Amino acid sequence: FMTETAAMADIVLPATMFLEHDDIYQAGGHQHIILGPKIVDPPEQCRSNHEVICALADRVGAEHPGFSMTSREIVDWTLQKSGWGDVDSLAEKKWIDCQPGFDESHYIVGFGHSDQRFHFRPNWAAVPPHGHVANEVLEDMPELPDHWESFERATSAKPFRLVTAPARHFLNSSFNETPTSLRRERQPTVMMHADDAEALKVVSGDRVVMGNERGDVEIAVEIVDGQQPGVVIVESLWPNHAFKGGRGINVLTGADPAGPIGGAAFHDNSVWIQPLQP
Repeated sequence: FMTETAAMADIVLPATMFLEHDDIYQAGGHQHIILGPKIVDPPEQCRSNHEVICALADRVGAEHPGFSMTSREIVDWTLQKSGWGDVDSLAEKKWIDCQPGFDESHYIVGFGHSDQRFHFRPNWAAVPPHGHVANEVLEDMPELPDHWESFERATSAKPFRLVTAPARHFLNSSFNETPTSLRRERQPTVMMHADDAEALKVVSGDRVVMGNERGDVEIAVEIVDGQQPGVVIVESLWPNHAFKGGRGINVLTGADPAGPIGGAAFHDNSVWIQPLQP
């Protein structure tokens, strides 16, 4: 898809999707290796990342055994070198259960520290990456595991907490360009509690301006049940051009590295909301 990110590029190389090339997966949340075989041919001119890398290597004269292998051959080589059999065996068995034995997975034999003990006090200084978080952010961090109010608190100037969770029919830019998803989601909206809407003197369909020190966006109101007063939800990820003025919801979200070792607290934002004057 010609997403907003792709539109910034000078050269766009159309890539295959996961059903259009051979691959191998270890997903989060379970301990299995699964084969992702090629099921369908890609559209004309689409190439997998592996094909592009091999073609570039050939052009510049780079040498590596992997450049002469197909994707399936690399999967087979990886399995054999890792001690998990070969690709044909995996294709027949469908998956490989890599769950450690009972004693190891239940920490009967100890934890993954040199002394094999559980550590209540993490040594964050020994965990990379380093230097991404300002020292003042870490000054308030509890020494032992505890609740840490490291988010943006609602204030009188910014009384609403903003959540930017994925929409039901969007997951990422792979879906927010499809006609079916766009038709079902209709338009960006800010979902708010009826009490908040009444205080702002707005109803569903009205437009408001929502902002903080980072910027502001114009958006339509949707009154919903089932969320806390003072919390507003903008389901994403709508492209910027879906918003008036081309300023999307990430104008309001922070990107400052969060403690203890980095990352961004994208959902921890507070905002003000004002009705849009006719």
